[in-house]
Amino acid sequence: MSSTTGTTTVITNIASLVTNDPSLGDGSPLGLIQDAAVVIEGDRIAWTGDSRKAPATDNRVDAGGRAVIPGFVDSHSHLVFAGDRTQEFNARMSGRGYTAGGIRTTVAATRAASDEDLERNLTHYLHEALRQGTTTFETKSGYGLTVEDEARALRIAAAHTDEVTYLGAHIVSPDYADDPAAYVALVTGEMLDACAPYARWIDVFCEKGAFDGDQARAILTAGTAKGLHPRVHANQLSYGPGVQLAVELDAASADHCTHLTDADVEALANGRTVATLLPGAEFSTRAEWPDARRLLDAGVTVALSTDCNPGSSFTSSVPFCIALAVRDMGMTPDEAVWSATAGGAAALRRTDIGRLTVGARADLALLDAPSHVHLAYRPGVPLVTGVWRRGAREV
Repeated sequence: MSSTTGTTTVITNIASLVTNDPSLGDGSPLGLIQDAAVVIEGDRIAWTGDSRKAPATDNRVDAGGRAVIPGFVDSHSHLVFAGDRTQEFNARMSGRGYTAGGIRTTVAATRAASDEDLERNLTHYLHEALRQGTTTFETKSGYGLTVEDEARALRIAAAHTDEVTYLGAHIVSPDYADDPAAYVALVTGEMLDACAPYARWIDVFCEKGAFDGDQARAILTAGTAKGLHPRVHANQLSYGPGVQLAVELDAASADHCTHLTDADVEALANGRTVATLLPGAEFSTRAEWPDARRLLDAGVTVALSTDCNPGSSFTSSVPFCIALAVRDMGMTPDEAVWSATAGGAAALRRTDIGRLTVGARADLALLDAPSHVHLAYRPGVPLVTGVWRRGAREV
């Protein structure tokens, strides 16, 4: 192994290394290697294997018998916003149900905020997530709902992450409450033109109270024509056309997937679209849990993400979502960790993240525990004690 492309570092004395490569280690989907080491060269993984066989490197880190996992891939968040919705949450926990209309509160606060305030808020939550092991972030617009405010949200987001999603179709803008068709025309026209240069993805909230199937199809199709790739907020609050539309349009992910018919599950199993589950939303709204077991048993690829947003899931903690998925959604600890790493990568159509194999990006987390299982076994405990992103230690 040469060090011509960058400084080399070995992390050795790892009790359990999750690689997400079933050809390695124990042959499971996690590709677990016991008593392992991993070598970082520049910003990439250069070697994994038995700790006793690790090659010589420039630097050495002793993991002290702790576990190492790939950095979490949070493939669904809404982090460009201002204000919070403490009062709404407090009221909901006192018995009021959640509907999509609460988004309007955040829209008003976001429109009133300066660029500096929005960027400060975004970086605060990105750093908060990084400290908890998240090394790849997707984030969306959707709290501006004007051409200018959506474009500036995406411009600010693009300065901090390469996974940026245009969500002008979060809800119908309050300015167009009496003319939803005109708002769809704006989202697919002038607003799309202004936003497309900053985004990789286009998303739509396909739900009663937001956008119906025909509107969602028009929005996603227009985005695709501009070079954006579709993803869909699908089947969160009720049964609907979102999942079928996502699969039909080869969307990278259908997100939420709480209310599914057998046909929806079959469509996901037979397509490339990843089912992204967001248990923070169900936790924070006391809604019905998605049935991860049903999806996994059908052969659907599942991702876990935070849905971090100020209204319905104000958590940036992937470990918390892993614990919820194991406790309440029928996932095993192994499945939940895979879904929060490799599953998130699949939901972003990325092969360079979510795994610790030669050539992958050196994004990894050191746990203050001997096994990844502790993420679900010890809920609420801050187990992430070291984070490397692109080969550099950041925590």
